[in-house]
Amino acid sequence: MTRSFLNAKIHKATVTDSKIEYEGSCQIDIELLNAVSILPNEKIDIYNITNGERFSTYAIEGPPGSGMICINGAACHKAGTGDHVIICTYTNLKKDEIANHTPKVIYVDSKNRIIPKNTDTKFKLRNG
Repeated sequence: MTRSFLNAKIHKATVTDSKIEYEGSCQIDIELLNAVSILPNEKIDIYNITNGERFSTYAIEGPPGSGMICINGAACHKAGTGDHVIICTYTNLKKDEIANHTPKVIYVDSKNRIIPKNTDTKFKLRNG
């Protein structure tokens, strides 16, 4: 038996673009992907802090240092430019692997640059 655990998280990223005509996925700055060990084409779950939407897609590599978080395809109906999102992956672990597992988590500022955890991460809701 295995149990599912958080494996990677990019916390409070800002969506920088959306392309509804693109076939799908979420393009993410490769430096952010590398920081949490998310691979291109890996399944990701996206939780929209701004509007509460949740959806799954896959990651594709964005230009390094760009801060890009570009939502593509039908997911554009769930997240748009300026929204704040949490991007996660999960892993299945056996009982003897759980104690040694630590998820990779990064926090980013409004330009999707990695920041320390204790930095103020306040944000405004769309209608708030």
